[in-house]
Amino acid sequence: MKAEYDLSKMKPRKNPYASKLKKSVTIRLGEDVVDYFKDMAEESGVPYQSLINLYLRDCVRQHRKVDISWMSNQA
Repeated sequence: MKAEYDLSKMKPRKNPYASKLKKSVTIRLGEDVVDYFKDMAEESGVPYQSLINLYLRDCVRQHRKVDISWMSNQA
């Protein structure tokens, strides 16, 4: 194995799987929710958007359902 490699002659190319890794979406979140995750991001050193993604992924894995029963009580 060489101590150094000359990568200057290589042609850069995009990762063909990158577009399948994450999907860009626009979502409106409450200011308190964003602040909560931003505070957690400062403590953990993980970007807040990544923390939100991790939390939502955990919800998917755990098959968590949101309780929206209060909506049926409105008339």
